[in-house]
Amino acid sequence: MQTEIISVDPRSPQPDVIARAAAVLQRGGLVAFPTETVYGLGANALDPVAVAKIFAAKGRPANNPIIVHIPDAASVERVAAAWPEHAARLAVHFWPGPLTLVLPKRRELPAVVTAGGPTVAVRVPANPIALELLRAADIPVAAPSANLSSELSPTRAEHVHRGLAGRVDLILDGGPAAGGIESTVVDVTRTPPRLLRPGLLHPAEIERVIGSLARGSAIASSDLAPLASPGMLARHYAPKTKLYCENEAARERIEALAARGDRLAWIPFAAPLDLGQPNVHAVPMPKDPAGYAAKLYAVLHELDEANLTAIVVELPPATDDWLAIRDRLLRAMQRASL
Repeated sequence: MQTEIISVDPRSPQPDVIARAAAVLQRGGLVAFPTETVYGLGANALDPVAVAKIFAAKGRPANNPIIVHIPDAASVERVAAAWPEHAARLAVHFWPGPLTLVLPKRRELPAVVTAGGPTVAVRVPANPIALELLRAADIPVAAPSANLSSELSPTRAEHVHRGLAGRVDLILDGGPAAGGIESTVVDVTRTPPRLLRPGLLHPAEIERVIGSLARGSAIASSDLAPLASPGMLARHYAPKTKLYCENEAARERIEALAARGDRLAWIPFAAPLDLGQPNVHAVPMPKDPAGYAAKLYAVLHELDEANLTAIVVELPPATDDWLAIRDRLLRAMQRASL
C-alpha cells in the first residue's frame, strides 16, 4: 500500500482535502488524522472489515477496544444503546474535548470495535480537521492512536509515517497535536462513574460536574478477556529505547547505567542533578502538567531517534494534576533491573 501525506490547514481545513479523506473512509480505507490529543488511525466503525484493518496495521491485540469518534453528542445514538444522565452532563461541559465516555453499545455495532464487550467508548474531538472529517464522512469513525501497538502515540504526521507507512492509505498532516497525550476515559455505565484512564481532563474537573468519581487500578493484563477501555494494558505508550522511572534513586540508576558505557537521556522533574557524566544528556521539561503533556511524546520520539541506550525519567509528584503523566510513564517504563 502506498501511503499519501496531505497537509491540511488546522484552522480552516481545505474542503477538497477533507472530502478526499472522507471518501477513503467511506470505501473502507484507513486515514490518519490529528485530534487535540494525539493522531488517530480512523476507519468506518460500522464496517467490520475496515475496523479489522486497524488491528492488522497496528498489530493491536483483539481484546483491546477502539474509541469511536463522532462529530456531536446527537450522533451518539448511532453507536450507543443508552445515554445516561451522567453522560449527558459531561458531554455538555466537555464535548468537543479530550473526554471519552464508555456507554452501552448498540447491538448493530460490530463486535470488533468493542473487542466483543458490551460497551463502546465514544468521544467528540476538539480539532477542526477531525470534526470536518467526521461531518464529511457522515459515519462514526473508530480511531485508536496511529502507531504500532504498545509504542509511543504520535503527535505529528511524521511520527505516524515513521511507524505506519505502507499500512495506511492517507495521512492528514495538520501539524502538532496540541494536547500531547490521550483522552480521559470515564465509564458512565456504573454508579458512581469510574475513571478508566487518566488523561488531559483532570478528575477534579469531572467531579465538579457529576460528583464522586470512582478510581482504582486502570492496569489490566493482556489476556484474552475484552478490556473495558483502550489504554489499560500494563505496558503501553512506550518508546523503543529502554525507559526507567525513578524518584530518589535517579542518581544511582544513572551512575549504574553510565558506568557500563550506556548513552543516556535524563529527564529531570526538579533541577537536574550535577552528574558529571559526559554520556548523560539532560532534557528539560515544562513544570506545568499541560506543558509537560504537550511535549512528552514528542521528546520521547526524538530520543528514540538519537541512538541512546536508555532514558531515565524523574517521576512528577503523585497528585491528581500529574496523574495522567505518571500513568503514561509508568506504563512505558522498563521493568527489568538494568
